[in-house]
Amino acid sequence: MRYRTMGAGALRVGAVGLGCMPMSWGYSTPGRHGEAALRAVHAALDAGCTLLDTADMYGPFTNELLLGRVVKERRDDVFLATKCGLLVGEAHIVANGRPAYVRRACDASLRRLRTDVIDLYQLHRVDPEVPVEETWGAMAELVRAGKVRALGLCALSARGGPGSAGAPGHGPTLGLLTRAQQVFPVSAVQAELSVWSRAALAELLPWCEARGVGFLAAMPLGSGFLTGTLVPGGGFGPDDIRARHPRFTAEMMAANQPLVAGLRRVAARHPGATPAQVALAWLLAQGRHVVPVPGTRRDRWARENALATELELSEEDLAEIGALPPARESWV
Repeated sequence: MRYRTMGAGALRVGAVGLGCMPMSWGYSTPGRHGEAALRAVHAALDAGCTLLDTADMYGPFTNELLLGRVVKERRDDVFLATKCGLLVGEAHIVANGRPAYVRRACDASLRRLRTDVIDLYQLHRVDPEVPVEETWGAMAELVRAGKVRALGLCALSARGGPGSAGAPGHGPTLGLLTRAQQVFPVSAVQAELSVWSRAALAELLPWCEARGVGFLAAMPLGSGFLTGTLVPGGGFGPDDIRARHPRFTAEMMAANQPLVAGLRRVAARHPGATPAQVALAWLLAQGRHVVPVPGTRRDRWARENALATELELSEEDLAEIGALPPARESWV
């Protein structure tokens, strides 16, 4: 595994991380994949994927509890990233950026994760009712207290507008980042970036690169679509968030197959490579500050994703991928 640095070179992590959300939230009923998920985490760590990305809302809480079992045994192998700022209600998700809540949330995450320090503590959403300076200031206090090593902002809109539909809004991306930077250094930004979702390339990625800020590429495999393993019209389980996403209707999955076909063409030029590895290698080529964080609950995929760091794409490969059409979400 190759390594990358973030936050002006202070944070060293494996070039590919592990997104832990699918192990207990968003894709299946919580608790169904506990032992398999643990095998996936161990496989990722064995392959050098040191960054484990979780959040208190995943479950809620069960994802951190699961990872705590691994962290207790292998703390020296783990770069631990978790998040606060979102509360899961019965019918919706709400942001909470009040300083008192941030302090309580951090202490609770430390207990669940069985550690005395979090390597990267991320604000999951900016609370529209609380100035970001207040929330970020409370998080900075956690660094000074030795409970957290570095801070990150998560789930920002790459286009500089409000958050995604159904999620709490958070205002202009670059403006928020600048305001937070004036309070305490931003070490990492996490936002969606993949072959089928490239808006972050325009402004957000350059902003991070110019300031030595790491970029954690969320959903780097398009929530599984870019792996080429999903069948249009195959359907998703009742707990799977993709069942309600406009890109995962049978019609849109069929319409977006040229993306997968393009990745397959490039993979065919590299013996043993898969479309998923090509998609991750493309991300790694976007800058030395980019760390893809693919999510999985299976050890097989964790190992495959880690091997993407060994795949060297040519200029021809990168140009072909860059020319692929953007993902469609509707016929309008």
